[in-house]
Amino acid sequence: MKIRHYIGILLLLMVAFQSCKKDETRAILASGEGIQPASLSLDKNDIALSKDNAGDTVLHLSVVPADFGFQAAVTNVLQFGLKGDNFKTVKEVVIPSGRTALGFTGYELNSYLLALGVPTGTVSEFDVRLKSSINSKITVVYSALAGLKAIPFASTSYLYAIGAYEDWVEANAESLISPTSNGIYTGIINFPEGKLTFKLTPERNWSNSYGETEPGKIVYNGGQDIKAPRAGNLELEVNTTANTISYKDHSWGIIGSASPKGWDADTDMKYDNANQVWKLTVSLTAGEIKFRKNRDWGTNFGGANGTLAAGGANIAVASAGTYDIVLNLNANTYTLTKK
Repeated sequence: MKIRHYIGILLLLMVAFQSCKKDETRAILASGEGIQPASLSLDKNDIALSKDNAGDTVLHLSVVPADFGFQAAVTNVLQFGLKGDNFKTVKEVVIPSGRTALGFTGYELNSYLLALGVPTGTVSEFDVRLKSSINSKITVVYSALAGLKAIPFASTSYLYAIGAYEDWVEANAESLISPTSNGIYTGIINFPEGKLTFKLTPERNWSNSYGETEPGKIVYNGGQDIKAPRAGNLELEVNTTANTISYKDHSWGIIGSASPKGWDADTDMKYDNANQVWKLTVSLTAGEIKFRKNRDWGTNFGGANGTLAAGGANIAVASAGTYDIVLNLNANTYTLTKK
């Protein structure tokens, strides 16, 4: 009797195991069968962009979402690529969850297209498609291509770094500049010790932002706070096409008998990204100063009468007092203004 009992239990376990295997097989098959890609339509396929229509909504798109055969949260990403390039160079824009219609201003569309490296003032052709995905285990699907012709215009665009270094005050955020709106932004920020975290925003508010997924990698409207690798003056380069961020040391300071640390060490200046000048308010004694890059004599400036000279003579400070110092490397000038 016991033998029959054990055999019965064994048979039940075998049936249950086979049933689980069949269910698992069905789940795997469902991931590749019966998927319907999204469809994408644009309200126009030929656009002349200009500063005059930069604030207007110049392109509307509508989406019929992809059908993966079961209910799931789908991530939709709009991709812009050069016509016929098979999206080797691509600009991606995440579509907010649940949205089936979206509009882009001339400014937004212009920046997306310039990120592909096309010239301004002339017609370029683009392929546009929608990438839909659920997770890494289910195949990504793409909509059919939509064609677009556009004439981008030359413009300057900005990102803003809102962070701990300026106590998370939106209005005080330093700006990173892209002179041609090609998706590459640079700027210099001074990070104090213990205040290394920040996020990047297209405006000085929290409507949209870039966070960090891992060191050097950023994502639009996602991720955690970005963290600078160390304190001090750092030059940031952000590439919103490749979704990367990198850093390098970039500081200027004063050194000399008139400066607080004498000839032994530099007193760092702070970079004004908006005006692209270095600034410092400091107490000086009568004596001399020079400007140095990255606390090294490899790159230094002296000068006289407000004009810089590479490796030039020490700059005289006639009398002690508090001075506003401005270093303009673009104009090759400096000012020392006693308060």
